[in-house]
Amino acid sequence: MIIPVILAGGVGSRLWPLSRQLNPKQFISFAESSAGIDSPTLFQATLSRLAGIDGLAAPIVICNEEHRFLVAEQLRVLDIRNASILLEPEGRNTAPAVTLASILAARHIAQQAAPDAAEPVLLVLPADHIIGDPAIFRRCVTAGVRQALAGRLVTFGIEATYPETGYGYVKRDTSGPQQAGENLSPAGAAEAFAVARFVEKPDAKTAAGYLADGSYYWNSGMFMFTATRWLQELSRLQPDMVSVCQAACRQPQQDGDFVRVAADIFATCPSDSIDYAVMEKTADAVVIPMAAAWSDMGAWSALWDVSEHRTDNNNVVIGDVHCVDVRDSYIRAGSRLVAAVGIENAVIVETADAVLVANKDQVQNVKQVVQWLEQQNRTEAVSHTLVYRPWGSYESLAHGPGFQVKHIRVRPGAALSLQMHHHRAEHWVVISGEATVTCDERIFTLTANQSTFLPLGCKHRLQNKSDEWIELIEVQTGDYLGEDDIVRFEDVYGRVPATK
Repeated sequence: MIIPVILAGGVGSRLWPLSRQLNPKQFISFAESSAGIDSPTLFQATLSRLAGIDGLAAPIVICNEEHRFLVAEQLRVLDIRNASILLEPEGRNTAPAVTLASILAARHIAQQAAPDAAEPVLLVLPADHIIGDPAIFRRCVTAGVRQALAGRLVTFGIEATYPETGYGYVKRDTSGPQQAGENLSPAGAAEAFAVARFVEKPDAKTAAGYLADGSYYWNSGMFMFTATRWLQELSRLQPDMVSVCQAACRQPQQDGDFVRVAADIFATCPSDSIDYAVMEKTADAVVIPMAAAWSDMGAWSALWDVSEHRTDNNNVVIGDVHCVDVRDSYIRAGSRLVAAVGIENAVIVETADAVLVANKDQVQNVKQVVQWLEQQNRTEAVSHTLVYRPWGSYESLAHGPGFQVKHIRVRPGAALSLQMHHHRAEHWVVISGEATVTCDERIFTLTANQSTFLPLGCKHRLQNKSDEWIELIEVQTGDYLGEDDIVRFEDVYGRVPATK
């Protein structure tokens, strides 16, 4: 049995302004949609490429509280209804996250009380990778199962095609009886070699040497091992991490598909990566080479590298873009016309509230812009003007002293919380759909072209009891219009009173 463990944390700051804290890169579709059909997000593509692998069990998705409804909705779109969504109380790097998943997976198998229950093999996958050849990926995963069941801890090494300085590397052991190292795989399976060492991101000269050597692979951050074997090695190498995670998992709280562990206990867990905690220290690490057109989507230059649709001048253009004498550039327009003249090797990314202009060779430094935005408490680091909620979405259209205008969409069968505001009143104008409105003791229905006023301090709720989306315009007026001005009385999504 293979349990995919999808690491869906992180904010993808180097892909700002498209990737934001509340809607990070793994939940975004970077491809241009066609024929009115949205392209899958990176997270959805990660799950979809698993189709066809034998013995696949329901996935465990690890994310934080802020992204739980994004995960749930994107799983729903894929019709994956048996996934477990494990909520990290706070980010402690990848080793504790996988340890929580291992403990819960092993416990689930033990609770089955079947003598022939299969040992679960965990397939650990970051949610933000691109793999151009899923068939090769699946072949390598099948080979990884054999290695994991033999007690080995597997990493997948990407066959390097150029001297990349932005990746760590894995070196296979070349001291075996074969000139290229001993292949540990049975005949006909994808190759697997003992790991000689892991190395950090090199400088350009060192990376060129790794490429010429032929025994170094890019470290993909994808792993396979049994839950038991991972816990054994981690107990030997980092016993404190295991004991803290076990204590945090002692009485997990199940909230629908969401699984929560003890936040106060988990906060004391050491922070470490899978590589540092175990893989660099164990004697049982093996690497399976993979040539599957892989990218870790770490920066805008990676998107330019993997994009297939280019102009004659080697540009990648998405959206309403017009170029004059532009070469080797990535230009993306999200909400308006972008015109570029006489540039090359550039990245231009436009969203409704921010524009990035960078040299393609410097896009790794975009995270410095995000750090500055965070220091200035700028909302552009946190969210787009379009914000997703479990009931649908809202988009800020205009704002100024004492007012804000939003476009609100509510999905069929969904409802906002029963709430009130201390500092603002609201006007709702329905564009389409049938809205059920609660305003204090009154409950009434609004349809297209009808409106209502919700005075400051009233208890109110918006519900969609129909099978069609509701669209409405909300005009807020008051002396404070922040999203934290909400007092909740009832909420079907179990949210804290900090978001609408």
